[in-house]
Amino acid sequence: MESDALILGDKLILRGLSFYGFHGAIPEERKLGQKFLVDIDAWMDLKAAGKSDHLSDTISYTEIYDIAKEALEGSPHNLLESVAQKIAVTTLTNHKQISAVRVKVEKPHVAVQGQLDCLGVEILRRRCDLAD
Repeated sequence: MESDALILGDKLILRGLSFYGFHGAIPEERKLGQKFLVDIDAWMDLKAAGKSDHLSDTISYTEIYDIAKEALEGSPHNLLESVAQKIAVTTLTNHKQISAVRVKVEKPHVAVQGQLDCLGVEILRRRCDLAD
């Protein structure tokens, strides 16, 4: 198993991504759609990019953004867990330099009695998890 030390190293950070999608287990969610918020951390060695100042030595944020956009605005899923898993697995599969990825998907507008900012899930997947 990969060391947790990898999770403490360099990472790309994407915060506050906002998409409109049709995910949810309730029929109204799948019919009407709603806003989703996404945060992503992608761990990889950024030393070469730091030294060279060349985009070719890293991964463009837009490539990871596009993966999230496709997952959120694409085919509906019942569970946020499934949406987050799709983002994580696609990111790791498409970018071999990434050793681990953390994905948080939130629904800011949910039909729950009571005050809240949002409900959601957060997952962490390492490269070794792809074998499962």
